[in-house]
Amino acid sequence: MIGRLNHVAIAVPDLEAGIAQYRDVLGAKVSEPQDEPDHGVTVVFVELPNTKIELLYPLGENSPIKGFLEKNASGGIHHVCYEVDDILAARDKLLASGARVLGDGEPKIGAHGKPVLFLHPKDFNGTLVELEQV
Repeated sequence: MIGRLNHVAIAVPDLEAGIAQYRDVLGAKVSEPQDEPDHGVTVVFVELPNTKIELLYPLGENSPIKGFLEKNASGGIHHVCYEVDDILAARDKLLASGARVLGDGEPKIGAHGKPVLFLHPKDFNGTLVELEQV
């Protein structure tokens, strides 16, 4: 069902410092910041030859990343994102197997302009999983 790893998302307490670290220290190509108000985050993508790193920074007072950073002041890995061909079929199969889909279970449009869903971390070894339709 799942395809390639699309990205690993890292919550950062200082977006500019995170950008500088990946761009200037590691020499990676880094996108411009992109606000995603529906998800309460500002995102930056670090382009790698085989995948991406997504830097997440809180956007607004109700950002889920704000709460994550309150518990993890230095930041850290927030989620992993896997590609799927059909997000609704993947959702239905997961639900039938007992996995929990977060929110109302309906896909939202993610930072790449494609439908996404999140799966409960307690069902995946403590890891928040995002599925993105390709």
